[in-house]
Amino acid sequence: MNIEIPPGLTELLQSFTVEVLRQRPPDLLGFAADYFTRRRDAREQEAAGGGRRVVSFDGEPMQTESNGEEESDRRDEDSDSDFEPPVIKRYNRRVSVISSLFVFQVCAEAFNPDEEEEDTEQRVVHPKTDEQRCRLQEACKDILLFKNLDQEQLSQVLDAMFERKVKPQEHVIDQGDDGDNFYVIERGLYDIIVAKDNQSRCVGRYDNHGSFGELALMYNTPRAATIVAVTEGALWGLDRVTFRRIILKNNAKKRKTYELFIESVPLLKSLEASERMKIVDVIGEKVYHDGERIISQGDKADCFYIVESGEVKILIKSKVSSNWVMIL
Repeated sequence: MNIEIPPGLTELLQSFTVEVLRQRPPDLLGFAADYFTRRRDAREQEAAGGGRRVVSFDGEPMQTESNGEEESDRRDEDSDSDFEPPVIKRYNRRVSVISSLFVFQVCAEAFNPDEEEEDTEQRVVHPKTDEQRCRLQEACKDILLFKNLDQEQLSQVLDAMFERKVKPQEHVIDQGDDGDNFYVIERGLYDIIVAKDNQSRCVGRYDNHGSFGELALMYNTPRAATIVAVTEGALWGLDRVTFRRIILKNNAKKRKTYELFIESVPLLKSLEASERMKIVDVIGEKVYHDGERIISQGDKADCFYIVESGEVKILIKSKVSSNWVMIL
């Protein structure tokens, strides 16, 4: 199965990535909707006779295309009040970033999780001491790309990761290079530098935690930015083959499972297919053990739950006594 990359998609995704790195928005989906809405509006304004396009976030314009003039243009800021949050905003507290990223990955590169069901590549294993393993597990515990992996898959990923120590001013990756590894930060400060129009600009910094390098591996595109160590530091790398074999394939299968599951939920059957896909994009899985409380009466409602497997009890406190009454 071959999918041709549409003209302009690579540049569009890279410019969006740069803005995410600059702004570091807490609500990635809302930010994406705002960003692409502004890009569309700017294109329509230009088509209507404007001479240049400017995309503005948080009061700071980013020039995406110009006719040679350098004057500042902040007209797009006025459109902030016209932006309506996406309908799915109420689910954002349980967003699965991996699923959101996979939406773009499908568009950018052919990747069929049903092909090559059996792993033909030899597993990569970098031996580690117990002390190294502990440090690696601590560095990876909050990495969103690893959240949907089961224990066996996570163990394979940790086995394949290798330690890399860096010195100040060392380039970890360079913009324009082919993607070879995904990196998780154990310690150190790292600047994110983007070159445009023969000028380099620092658009952000990693401070002793985080990860980078997945975009080039997911989209099969050159590196979108240069990462330079500001201090001495330590990183853990994961090679391209293992990243795609385990993380991308697992994410693709998870998404397909969620799609089938959402289609079977009676409450959601009346939704259009595109609306169900929006739910798939933000759904997150959480496992509860026997007897564990999921929600409590009186808590603020910030999401809703769909039971994928197992049984739940629904209890409500009686108004006439202190007893709990089971209603389901």
